[in-house]
Amino acid sequence: MSRVLLRVGLAAVAALLSSESPAQAYPAKPVRVIVPASPGDSCDVLTRLIGQKVGERLGQAFTADNRPGASGMLGLQLIAQAPPDGYTIGCGQGGNMVIVPLAYAKVPYDTFRDFAPIQLTVSNFLALVVHPSVPFRNVKDLVAYAKANPGKVAFATNGEGAFIHFSVELLRTMGGFTYLHVPYKAVSAIVTDIMSGQVDATISSFISLYPYVTSGRLRLIAIGRATRSPKYPEYPTIAETLPGYENGGWFGFIAPAKMSKEQIALLNREMNRAVKLPDVAEKLDTLGLEVHTESPEYFTEVIRRDVDKWGKVARDIGFKPR
Repeated sequence: MSRVLLRVGLAAVAALLSSESPAQAYPAKPVRVIVPASPGDSCDVLTRLIGQKVGERLGQAFTADNRPGASGMLGLQLIAQAPPDGYTIGCGQGGNMVIVPLAYAKVPYDTFRDFAPIQLTVSNFLALVVHPSVPFRNVKDLVAYAKANPGKVAFATNGEGAFIHFSVELLRTMGGFTYLHVPYKAVSAIVTDIMSGQVDATISSFISLYPYVTSGRLRLIAIGRATRSPKYPEYPTIAETLPGYENGGWFGFIAPAKMSKEQIALLNREMNRAVKLPDVAEKLDTLGLEVHTESPEYFTEVIRRDVDKWGKVARDIGFKPR
């Protein structure tokens, strides 16, 4: 009888260990993190920074696999089509998960059907800047001037249907004015031409524009946060003049849609821990990025909110995907 009980006990222990082993074993090999952008891009920097810390904790390498091209669609398609086994994840951002599906008629993935959000890592905010010679110094005066001079204020963007274009269009529709749209292929060219007075204004990343503002080569009128930045409280928000106006980008980690909830929960926990490490937090702050440590469900709601918001902007302006 004792031998029978011993065998039953050993069998039960073996079964318990067997049932727990998949969760305990993950990750049992290196994890590929697809970056739908070139080296040096924000997603690339985040992947290497966060991936190193998570890999150290979990005992496997989290390796960046850069797949730029087609406005991020190439990399996002690879993530969507990867086996949902936890060994291929990726970095997504508002541009390629929200704006690209609005801007292009044929997109090889569905933002909600094909991806499982893991962790919203960071967000940033945009700034409305102008050439120092323009005859307005705040949003109220800009709106009044643009209404009195229809089509005269030249706003530069990075192209029809791009995030900057939609951000300017949101400003236009909320302010009730018209402007001259000047599309560019590169944001760097926009900054150069505003500083030389070729165009009047743009809306772009605060942290990338900040050096030109502090040097006096650009004038910052307002920022796109819902409230003033705790770090830069001297700058008013656009929302102080146009209530409800808000724009900004975000970056986070995503997985193929059917990846297990247990794996997602593990990665969410470890990524949230990583962004709070002093050296990581300092680096992200230097880049002007705001850290997030919420749940996968929170990330899902952020994506849904932005799809609804910018989708409405696209419909309101009658934008036709190309």
